[in-house]
Amino acid sequence: MTRTTRYRVLFVALAAFAGSAHAQGIAWEDLSDAQRQVLAGQAQHWKELDPARQEQIALGAQRYLDMNGGDRTAAANRFKMWQGMTDAQREAARERYQQFRKLPPNERAQVLDTYRRFQNLPPERRMELRQRYRQLTPEQRNLLRERRLQQGRPLSRPQPRP
Repeated sequence: MTRTTRYRVLFVALAAFAGSAHAQGIAWEDLSDAQRQVLAGQAQHWKELDPARQEQIALGAQRYLDMNGGDRTAAANRFKMWQGMTDAQREAARERYQQFRKLPPNERAQVLDTYRRFQNLPPERRMELRQRYRQLTPEQRNLLRERRLQQGRPLSRPQPRP
């Protein structure tokens, strides 16, 4: 079964059972064996979770299972980083994500392009750029952002490191 077909089947199943999933939640036994294996740490308190949260977690587990090895490793690393964040850092990340989602599509694309180009730099160069940015005053940072916006190249804010 192709990935597209799996997503279609999953979408149809979710649409069909959306009302009952929100009302009753998803029983642990209704998860696939693979989902239960991925979510083994949730087994003891699964029934205590809000039905909408159960659905979110089950969908996340399915997305994880549909990933290739490299994507799974990257997702696991992001999850570890998320777990290492303080509540304040998590809230700041959520706010930045919401700000990103509100950007017009062309600006979002520019931010993603800048991020990808940054990620493709050698680690030493990324570290150098981060250090140079940290040494700027708030006024210098704002001036840099304004210049880049005038050039049509937004400057994304660096992610806090745990």
